[in-house]
Amino acid sequence: MQNKITIIDYGMGNLRSVEKKFERVGAKAIVTSNLSEISNASKLVLPGVGHFASGVTKLKDSGIWDVLNEKVLVKKTPILGICLGMQLMAKSSEEGNIPGFNWIDAEVVRFNVGDTLKFKVPHIGWNTVSLMKDSFLYKNISSDAYFYFVHSYHIKCNNIYDILTTSEYDYKFTSSIQIDNILGTQFHPEKSHDWGETIFKNFSEF
Repeated sequence: MQNKITIIDYGMGNLRSVEKKFERVGAKAIVTSNLSEISNASKLVLPGVGHFASGVTKLKDSGIWDVLNEKVLVKKTPILGICLGMQLMAKSSEEGNIPGFNWIDAEVVRFNVGDTLKFKVPHIGWNTVSLMKDSFLYKNISSDAYFYFVHSYHIKCNNIYDILTTSEYDYKFTSSIQIDNILGTQFHPEKSHDWGETIFKNFSEF
């Protein structure tokens, strides 16, 4: 198997931005929707911007859905979900009456903020993360690092041990997850400058 990072193109994501960030840290990455290339990837990245149900539909219509289930659940290939890409790993979402991958015991819920004047939805901008357990993904990242968020929905994990980091936006929410080979960030590393590059570097070296 060729040692490369495959960024999955299903029509919903900042694909070129993600690819460029991997290139900046010296990692070999390709953007593709080709099922054979996805099947032979050593690492996978599932970006995503948009509607949960649309993402599921596009992945299924393209045939990528079944390939990813095989790669992630059977072959245990490392995968990094970004924003919607992470949300698709959950059981379901309030954004569309359609099941997700069900790789993690979680649901995706809309922000339910108390102070709607102070905390606008979507949550847009820079925020910190609090590490809940050790992970290679956050190697060499300081506790005061900021990451860029753009989202109206967030994952609600039923198992606290699946939570990698939390962030605060009126209340505490899950901002990244890790279950064995399955990782995800609610924030956008490709828009998070040096700290985002470190996330990609760490994933590429895993």
